[in-house]
Amino acid sequence: MYIHVRTHTNVHGLTTTGDLAVTIRTPTDAGLVQPVLSLRGVTKRFGATTALSSVGIDLLAGEVHTLVGENGAGKSTLIKVITGLHQPDEGEILVDGSPTQLSSTSDAQSLGIAAIYQEPMIFPELSVAENIFISHQNRGRIVNWRRMYADAGEILASLDMAINPRIPASQLTVGGQQAVEIAKAISLDVRVLIMDEPTASLSAHEVERLFEQVARLRERGVAVLFISHRLDEVFRISDRITVFRDGQHISTLPVDDVTQEQLVRDMVGRDVDEFFGRQQTPSSEEPSEPKPAAAALKVEGLSVNGAFEDVTFELRAGEILGFAGLVGAGRTDIALALFGITPADRGSIEVFGNEASIHKPADALGHGIAYLSEDRRQLGLSMPQSIIANITLPSLARYRSRSGLLRTAEERAVAERFRQQLQIKAASLDTPVGNLSGGNQQKTMLAKWLNTEPRILILDEPTRGIDVGAKADVHHHIDELARQGMAVILISSDLPEVMAMSDRIAVMREGRLVGIHDSASIDSETIMRAAVAA
Repeated sequence: MYIHVRTHTNVHGLTTTGDLAVTIRTPTDAGLVQPVLSLRGVTKRFGATTALSSVGIDLLAGEVHTLVGENGAGKSTLIKVITGLHQPDEGEILVDGSPTQLSSTSDAQSLGIAAIYQEPMIFPELSVAENIFISHQNRGRIVNWRRMYADAGEILASLDMAINPRIPASQLTVGGQQAVEIAKAISLDVRVLIMDEPTASLSAHEVERLFEQVARLRERGVAVLFISHRLDEVFRISDRITVFRDGQHISTLPVDDVTQEQLVRDMVGRDVDEFFGRQQTPSSEEPSEPKPAAAALKVEGLSVNGAFEDVTFELRAGEILGFAGLVGAGRTDIALALFGITPADRGSIEVFGNEASIHKPADALGHGIAYLSEDRRQLGLSMPQSIIANITLPSLARYRSRSGLLRTAEERAVAERFRQQLQIKAASLDTPVGNLSGGNQQKTMLAKWLNTEPRILILDEPTRGIDVGAKADVHHHIDELARQGMAVILISSDLPEVMAMSDRIAVMREGRLVGIHDSASIDSETIMRAAVAA
């Protein structure tokens, strides 16, 4: 085993960014080592749907084994089988070579199997420290609070997360909640750690800290099953890569034997030429002189006490303005203020030259502003309701007849159009969105806000949890919206996404806007220095 630390390196044609890039490789021959955990011929059915079809995988001590595939490929079902939430209909699970029955999550935890899920699973009323240690058995009646807070602080510090272990978890952003989930798993004496999209809510800086922690876990012999849609992460951190598609095992190869093109073909069954980027004007067309675009949004001196202060910027029609920065820098707080969820305490907002007083989301929608939240469960979707109901909810009045009845045929037609356009995978438009995969929930939320026909669209982590094929589709759709004249604010912790999709990039640091740059004239290193500078 060895650990190689590099900076600004290109891996498999994908440029890595940040002040540190941790690459871990193990020269061990997987076929000669006893796996910590194995699945053999595992099949799992839900009614007529086969989620997993005779799949197998080996997890080795001290190895990062990455599992990739599109939404619906069976990754989440595999995790639930390994953690005891689901029992396989066929096949077997082996721990240290011995067949094992995992009848519950307690069985899995007792064997040292832990998981970090895509959506943070926390107790909001409890403190951060209590959430971290909630899975530990209480060995006495008296809690040593000072020790617990100190230990929680040490774990968070090791992840480079500036989070107070005494505050209620409800006060954290999604990124902060994810950090608590990571810390909770690390606090356990795990042998197998499943990490399901752990970086989805983290900025580039936090991702690097997380990868350093993964390196430490591997040195201690932990078998890590890493799941990510970000191909740069996959190639940087993996020892081996397994691809699932439509519930079937497609391939397992050492990372050095896999190319980007092959991985994508295995994942989606087709070639995807672009992962990020705006469409370019064909070379056969003469570029026309750009016309001055109208100012869609002017923000001056905007402030929310305790969140951000004195933010000023302008957004023009047809422009994509990216917001970069660390988790907690204030990017999402600006979006919440512009959409009226957390109204600004000071400052002014103009929408297409008219002063806008925004105190609630209805005010923002009235000015043609839509906001796709990073937190789809709390602020984005009504989980028990159907895909149709969610897509048409903000614009329900449009589908009411004069007698007040809903024109359900029109609702269904609109929902079907968005399902095809965004490739939302579901058995039916009547399926509750809570039953969809995370990526399909995200695409349903995007359809919901596009259906309001906004003039200004705020996208907060729009491709979080979306597979590589769907991500390319969403990028093309965002590009097309901007070409049609929509003004777009793009908030993303995926720095390559921000750089490739944005016309200009606003950098936030500790609640302040520290600069706005043309994307063509700034590199990722400069952005990160601005985001973390003291």
